[in-house]
Amino acid sequence: MAALEVRRDLSYAVVMTVLTLRPVARADASDLIRANRDSRDYHAPWARPFTDPDGFDTWFAQCATGSAVGLVARHGGDGGVIGVFTLSQIAMGAFCSAYLGYYGMRAYARRGLMTQALRLTLAHAFDELGLHRVEANIQPGNLASIALVRRAGFRQEGFSPRYLKIDAAWRDHERWARLSDDPVDDPVPG
Repeated sequence: MAALEVRRDLSYAVVMTVLTLRPVARADASDLIRANRDSRDYHAPWARPFTDPDGFDTWFAQCATGSAVGLVARHGGDGGVIGVFTLSQIAMGAFCSAYLGYYGMRAYARRGLMTQALRLTLAHAFDELGLHRVEANIQPGNLASIALVRRAGFRQEGFSPRYLKIDAAWRDHERWARLSDDPVDDPVPG
């Protein structure tokens, strides 16, 4: 069961017995850098997260602008980093949409924790931020990532050839989306 904790400074944390999900803080830097370094081979070839303080500072600054939100999922028992979620290019008004980027860490792989964390990320996107749509763009060969968004109720909407430049090459991507009013077979706990 999830609980939403609202603190005096109006920050929040979603607390579960297995994991916590909260906005990234500068204090997360060393843990995130270490976890990204330890999972570098696990992320390849799909993602190249930061592995040094400058990379963290760049990502953190993007999350502080208001058009992006960075969330860190941590294990409820040992506090280790399970994964990172970024809602970027957040547009409100008539659009109410954002792009979702994410990656998990090798140390917590294949336990269902990223599924729980993604569901909490979506609850934050829809309930706290007021978004209507969250879109994830995934390379067709990234079967684990496709399975993750499927478990969270995303549906495939299309295919974008040469969509993103990764490792100096333009890569094809499938477009997956979830709407706030989409029915989900296994809703967010709580």
